[in-house]
Amino acid sequence: QAEEELKEASSRQALQLQEMGRRERLLRAARGRAEEQLESLKTRVMQVCSPAAAGVAGKAVTEQQVIEKVRQISEENQQSHEREKRLEEELSSRLSKEKEVSANLEMVKKRLHELQ
Repeated sequence: QAEEELKEASSRQALQLQEMGRRERLLRAARGRAEEQLESLKTRVMQVCSPAAAGVAGKAVTEQQVIEKVRQISEENQQSHEREKRLEEELSSRLSKEKEVSANLEMVKKRLHELQ
């Protein structure tokens, strides 16, 4: 019976080892795909940030330059959003004032009509 239990335990461990190997292969493959995607993204960002310099010897763009360009674009984007928000608030304020003026004008017209 002890021998049978050892065989079963050994069999379970062998299956676990096979499963661990399978998972390791899957993880390695996933890591490889992630690295390829990262490299592809890096290449595209480099091309977008400096299309003329992409792949041209002597005009290589450094990663630091790309990071700085992305940071600059991000800041410009943030400023645009803030400006858009201010303009929307200003427009909303002007529309409110226009409605108020329009209501006052209608009241004046009504009073003038009553006076006539």
